[in-house]
Amino acid sequence: MKKVLLSFTTIAAPEKASYYRNVVAKFTGNALFPTPIISLADLTIALDKFEAAILAARDGGHLAVAVMHDTEIAIDKMFRSLAHYVDMIADGDETIIISAGFQATKDIAPRVKSPITANDGDHSGSIKIIYKANERAGAYIIQWSKDALPSTESGWEVLATVTQTTYVLSNLVVGCYYYFRVAAVTPDGTTEFSEPIRKLVV
Repeated sequence: MKKVLLSFTTIAAPEKASYYRNVVAKFTGNALFPTPIISLADLTIALDKFEAAILAARDGGHLAVAVMHDTEIAIDKMFRSLAHYVDMIADGDETIIISAGFQATKDIAPRVKSPITANDGDHSGSIKIIYKANERAGAYIIQWSKDALPSTESGWEVLATVTQTTYVLSNLVVGCYYYFRVAAVTPDGTTEFSEPIRKLVV
């Protein structure tokens, strides 16, 4: 579900003032928001004060800077309240959020379970790797790395190319971490490698 992105409170004051001006402009005459939680007149007055404070603080005077910060805190609070009002009206609709001049949050991709798992083997120092079968696969390529997750493709080594969906390793270093990933070899070519998994040898 989309919501108003609240990161606008963290942008620099001059850009923030322009952002808020755009929100007020988008709200003006917008039939989707007939009764804003804060009136456009009050928002405009607060925005005028904020912009005046920004100009006054350009010389770096302590008092002027303090006034600017106080007006910024106040106007941020007003626009956060307005953002919550938009969320209630929009009910997750990104188009409505954007029509109010705000930006919408991005969807978080659902967590996909890795097609490969690594379990303790039957003996100390062994690991049993199990990966999901691909019905079109003629073989599987298993890659691995010891101690650290590779930051580049060249950091991965081919452990084995096999036809079954399980693979057992023995004589590994107890207490070390190993990383694994798998790809399927199909008639259309080799698939992308799975997300890596990590296993501690016991």
